[in-house]
Amino acid sequence: MRVLYFHQHFSTPNGATGIRSYEMARRLVAEGHQVTMVCGSYGGGNTGLGGPFESGKRTGQVAGIDVIEFDLAYANSDGFLKRAISFLKFAVRSIGVALTHRYDLVFATTTPLTAGIPGIFARWLRRKPFVFEVRDLWPELPKAMGVIKNPAVLWAMSVLEWVSYRSAHRLIGLSPGIVEGIVSRGVDPAKVAMIPNGCDLDIFDAPVPPWRPAGVEAEHLMAVFTGTHGIANKLDAVLDAAARLKARGRDDIRLVLIGQGKLKPGLVARAKAEGLDNVVFHDPVNKERLAGLMASADLGLQVLANVRAFYFGTSPNKFFDYIASGLPVLNNYPGWLAEMITKEDCGFAVVPENPDAFADALERAASDRDELKAKGLRGRQLAMRSFDRKMLSGQFVRWLEGTPK
Repeated sequence: MRVLYFHQHFSTPNGATGIRSYEMARRLVAEGHQVTMVCGSYGGGNTGLGGPFESGKRTGQVAGIDVIEFDLAYANSDGFLKRAISFLKFAVRSIGVALTHRYDLVFATTTPLTAGIPGIFARWLRRKPFVFEVRDLWPELPKAMGVIKNPAVLWAMSVLEWVSYRSAHRLIGLSPGIVEGIVSRGVDPAKVAMIPNGCDLDIFDAPVPPWRPAGVEAEHLMAVFTGTHGIANKLDAVLDAAARLKARGRDDIRLVLIGQGKLKPGLVARAKAEGLDNVVFHDPVNKERLAGLMASADLGLQVLANVRAFYFGTSPNKFFDYIASGLPVLNNYPGWLAEMITKEDCGFAVVPENPDAFADALERAASDRDELKAKGLRGRQLAMRSFDRKMLSGQFVRWLEGTPK
């Protein structure tokens, strides 16, 4: 089967972002399918291609995957208008590929929601099977966060969402809330599978030198956040907890924020202004360096804004990286991950917008390192039992192979 795979933010492990599409495409190739990945140039990613762009694109093969990369730069720090233009340009270029390329099935994954547009064209103009993967519910999430308020834009996104769902022969949701959101739009539940983000156990099992950023000593409890410093993450919650720890005289705990994003400069400025030297900022790192960081860390931070749509409607990469590396997780919002952490006893689930509760959990972690390691071990067992990427990628391939023609 020839699969045309659209993911604007595709990256190999050499990038500093999620590699779900890379691993899913590799599994398709390993099982005898041919995959063409169509992507843009994501600021935190690495497509594996080098050399100059010609006529706005470059092509090549990476790990057995045929890659078409458009010269469309994108970064999380871009403003809304710039990002919207990038999304639309990618959709337009992708339509051209969908209408001319030779393939048997088209697969598209968000974000952004516009990723589904070439699939819509493939379904109705070329009568090709179309599978659509939903990583976030749009426009529900941006509306809930207040990022998009224009009624016309929200209406257009809602129409695009409806058309994408109804055009797809099959769909994939990455969390219980996403699956529920798809079904609530009138989609037959039998057409929707939940395949969450997974744990790359091989990456975190590989022998790598452990390391800590400057300012973090061996005796410090090191709690790490790895991801985008954006509106959705609301990392002021980490700084609020750091301020409480400073006031309590707890100089044995360091909060390390690894990544980039639109709000990072403001967070750095706030930490400096308030003298929060227990917060350490670091640039993004690739998966190998991330594995070394995790090997030296004590706790992973799963932090999001207190937005109800996040509770069951997200499947964050970082959570699965934490448990894959055997780190216990501190989660600061309700939902399916908080419930899992509590049930499996693999970390701490604290109430949102409560810096004292956040700081209390960090102090508990620092005071009983043996129990902390036991929590991490239980998280690792959960990763192997339920979220091994190899197992989930097998489910992914079977779901695509069974798509009605």
